[in-house]
Amino acid sequence: MGAMSVTALDEVPDKELLARHAEGEPHAFAELVRRHRDRMWAVAVRTLGDPEEAADALQDACLSAFRAAGRFRGDAAVTTWLHRIVVNACLDRIRRRSVRPATPMGDDATFDAVAPKLPDPTDAHGVSLDVQEALATLPFEQRAALVLVDMMGYSVDDAAAILEVPPGTIKSRCARGRARLLPLLHHHRNRRDPRNVGGVEGGGVPT
Repeated sequence: MGAMSVTALDEVPDKELLARHAEGEPHAFAELVRRHRDRMWAVAVRTLGDPEEAADALQDACLSAFRAAGRFRGDAAVTTWLHRIVVNACLDRIRRRSVRPATPMGDDATFDAVAPKLPDPTDAHGVSLDVQEALATLPFEQRAALVLVDMMGYSVDDAAAILEVPPGTIKSRCARGRARLLPLLHHHRNRRDPRNVGGVEGGGVPT
């Protein structure tokens, strides 16, 4: 009976799943999380740079979303709403644990499932670790913007909706973050391509 109920939800749109959950459908929220867990995890782990912290943040986010479903007004995509909750959960954990960037700089104002392997270019492991360490030096706002735009592939407008700031603020945070990451990741750019094709100076963060 339970398996049939879950299967029957496969084709239900996200917004309807959320509405059904708010109305008491026992399997609706689990199906919603199943669909989006991998990307929610990627946002959390890339933002925090620590799998244990990311797992805790993801659990916090899912609990918040579970409780707040009835307040969802449908003025944004469910994915945008979910990722906004994840980013806020990450920020909450940083605040609670008093984690600070390695280089203070100002700016504008467990799931049991194993995290998906993130796609990396050649020398993936070393590049990935260096990028996470470099990201950790940025103010949270810049880090979150870069994770969403450069690493997760969101448009500036979508990232702005998730972070609830104007698109111009996202562009500014990304530009400042890239400028600060560039000297930290300079050696990877040179090693990968002396002409800097698709490197950090091209506008993206190597992953």
